[in-house]
Amino acid sequence: MRISELSRRSAVPTATIKYYLREGLLPPGRATAATQAEYDESHLRRLRLVRALIGVRGLSVSATREVLGAVAEHAGQRHQVLGLVLGARPVDEEAEQAHGEPKPGTAEVDALIGELGWEVSEHAPARAVLGETLETLRTLGAELDPAALRGYAELAERTAVLDLDQLDPAADPLEQAERALLRTVLLEPALLALRRLAQENESARRER
Repeated sequence: MRISELSRRSAVPTATIKYYLREGLLPPGRATAATQAEYDESHLRRLRLVRALIGVRGLSVSATREVLGAVAEHAGQRHQVLGLVLGARPVDEEAEQAHGEPKPGTAEVDALIGELGWEVSEHAPARAVLGETLETLRTLGAELDPAALRGYAELAERTAVLDLDQLDPAADPLEQAERALLRTVLLEPALLALRRLAQENESARRER
């Protein structure tokens, strides 16, 4: 397909596609003339992923380039690719390990993950986020009871099953990663809204 068709099918302006090409986010097409090239379905899948990483996840061009480089290194490993695209795994685990320091709440998070039997990278950024949140709650006098924390974790586990059930296992890894990213990021406000609605309903029920 020509670049105009690639633009139409991806909903990405031609000028933006050319910028991505210059920045190395999109591989060059097959040259058909001095100023013309043909693109295929792999370009379309890659372009859609680039659009999602920049426009939805909010990564910079340089950060997107790093993620795409790491994705290329793990091509064919769907679990790794999904983790990199969703930000569940750091792009450079060796650098994270070399410079990382124990974060607040680390022991509590490690204990929870071990208790649940979850297979989670020790460098997963979400570990630090959870630990810092638990520590903040503790310092504010609103410490979460371990049983409540486990209950929330089990809810998250069931949500994760629903999330991954939505993905087509036969889809191309890049297409699958783009879909997972869109649904993860864009659904988060909806999940929060559902929680608020459920809280209101539960509060009303307890008043009866």
